[in-house]
Amino acid sequence: MREVTPIRIKTGGLRHPSKLFTSPFILLYSFVTLILIGGILLSLPFANTEDGFTPMVVAFFTATSAVTVTGLTLVDTNTYWSGFGQAVILFLIFVGGLGFMTVATFLLIIIGQRITLPERMIMRDTMNMNRLGGLVKLTRNVVLLSIVIYIIGIIFLYWRFIAYFPAPTALWQATFHTISGFNNAGFTILPNSHNLSFIANDIPALGFLLVLIVLGSIGWSVLVDIYYRHSFSRFTLDTKLVLTTTIILSILGTIVMLAAEFDNPSTFDDTTLGHKVFQSIFHSISGRTAGFSTIDFGQASDLTTLLFSGLMFIGGTVSSTAGGIKVATFAVIIAVVLSSVRGRSRTEAFGREIPSIQVGRAITIAVLGVAVVFLLSLILTLTEPDLSFLKILFETVSAFATNGLSVGVSEKLSSTGATLFIFAMFIGRLGPLALVLALTPSEERGELYHFAKERVKIG
Repeated sequence: MREVTPIRIKTGGLRHPSKLFTSPFILLYSFVTLILIGGILLSLPFANTEDGFTPMVVAFFTATSAVTVTGLTLVDTNTYWSGFGQAVILFLIFVGGLGFMTVATFLLIIIGQRITLPERMIMRDTMNMNRLGGLVKLTRNVVLLSIVIYIIGIIFLYWRFIAYFPAPTALWQATFHTISGFNNAGFTILPNSHNLSFIANDIPALGFLLVLIVLGSIGWSVLVDIYYRHSFSRFTLDTKLVLTTTIILSILGTIVMLAAEFDNPSTFDDTTLGHKVFQSIFHSISGRTAGFSTIDFGQASDLTTLLFSGLMFIGGTVSSTAGGIKVATFAVIIAVVLSSVRGRSRTEAFGREIPSIQVGRAITIAVLGVAVVFLLSLILTLTEPDLSFLKILFETVSAFATNGLSVGVSEKLSSTGATLFIFAMFIGRLGPLALVLALTPSEERGELYHFAKERVKIG
């Protein structure tokens, strides 16, 4: 009888792609490449108004801040960078901000030659979708809607800025601040201005910027849900948690800032009560996600500094341009606490149970975020001994949450401190999403076994 040769079947290829080409790494490669290109362009002599090349730490700090839509700077954006340099920064903001909105809908699904079912599941979970189809169409709609918002924003802000600048300058200012505002980047190029102090009394301009900030930070999935369902009772649990928590945080920030800064001549000067209330509302919303301000936060009270550290850490919404651990993450943690206080064995909110795997994910993201912020803050107290811990903590949170609010720490950083901030901005922008993507496959696969339960002593 003839001997039969066994057939060897290869199990590699598309079925088991290398971990170096999974979704989190694709994101990493894309943003590192963008930062490298931006840093090199900003280091060129014609990118600045000074003579010679820009120091590498300044160039790459600015590139990282722009790509991660943070807004922290080592130099004044208006005076240091030339028109070419400002255009590079604006391009990095545009790609970094809009890129993250489209990353969740398009970039991750083209990592291979075909869109596999696991990849669609990752996308579905990342984007809070209930179905696997329609991702490409949704991407197209998000991009088109963003372009429409940009056009409307440029027209409106041009109408306001034409009163201050010649037509070409007004158009450039309107374009720059529309893109920076919608992407929650916090970069400004207003002359002789501390952030937006140049237009501190222009309520229409600030109000429209606030609209852009909200649209950019609330997340497209929430906007779509509002558009199609109209009624709060019909919204998804995610939308209910995001809207409720956002409103509560905005009200809390407004009340605390108004009370803490009401008689502070260094922040709220002798303006009317109505103007102080508007400024408190503006900073409560912008200070949590975008980093725009009309006051010097370095002169704010310790209460305001501490509160906004917490608000920045929470940040905006998933699939938005805002950073932080995200509002939904914070809302889930609050739901855990409230459910535990009421004696519930499961996490509940608005008549729905939140899966335990998502509860664990929310706690993981928050704990790791706190650990990163405090570790970097402690290291910075050693590298920057002349700065107070509270201000270092505030600015570190601002970098990690890709917010951009500043108390004057960034421009005083040493090269080591600036490098640590580059790391904080990068990990703050990519970390939460990459962690979610890394944990999602394990949720889809399920667990093969369970250990025996045993109680521990708590409290």
